[in-house]
Amino acid sequence: MASERWVFGYGSLMWRPGFPFAERRGATLHGRRRAFCIYSVHHRGTHERPGLVLGLAPGGACRGAVYRVAEQDWAEVYAYLLDREQPTETYIEARRPVRLDDGRRVEALCFLSDVHHPQWAGALTPERQAELIAGATGLSGRNVDYLRDLVEHLREMRVRDAGMERLLGMVEAA
Repeated sequence: MASERWVFGYGSLMWRPGFPFAERRGATLHGRRRAFCIYSVHHRGTHERPGLVLGLAPGGACRGAVYRVAEQDWAEVYAYLLDREQPTETYIEARRPVRLDDGRRVEALCFLSDVHHPQWAGALTPERQAELIAGATGLSGRNVDYLRDLVEHLREMRVRDAGMERLLGMVEAA
C-alpha cells in the first residue's frame, strides 16, 4: 500500500526500536552496508573521547529489520526517530526500497551516513575501530556494549557477520 510507513533498522533499532509498530520483518537494503563509520560524540562517546557508531556506508548490502508503523502513529514515531537518530545530524534521511524476507519490496525510511559530515570516520582499520570502541562511553552507555548488542542480535537473526564478531573479539581482548 502506498500509504504504508516503514522504518529500516540496522543497529540498535533492531533490538530497541522504542516506538510502536504494527509489523516487524527481516529485510535487506541494497547499495549500503553496515559499518562503524560515524564518530559518536553523543550516544556512545563524547567530544573529548569519541566512540564509533554504525552507519549505512555506501556499497554492498545490509541485513536488518523493518517496522511498519500505523498511519495514526507516524507523526509521533517520526519525531521520535529524528530526535534519536539525528542529535548531531550525521545522517541523511532517505526513503529506499528494501526486500523483506517474504520477498515483498517496500519503501522504508533509512538514515544513511553523510560522508561529508565532520563526524564521518570513513573506513578505519579494525585496530583503530577497536581502540575507539574500547574506551568510549556516552549518554547511552559504553560503546563496547553497543557492539556486543549488535553481534548478539545479528546472531539471533541468524546473520553471521564475521567482521563484527572479529571486532568484538579485538575490543574484549583490549
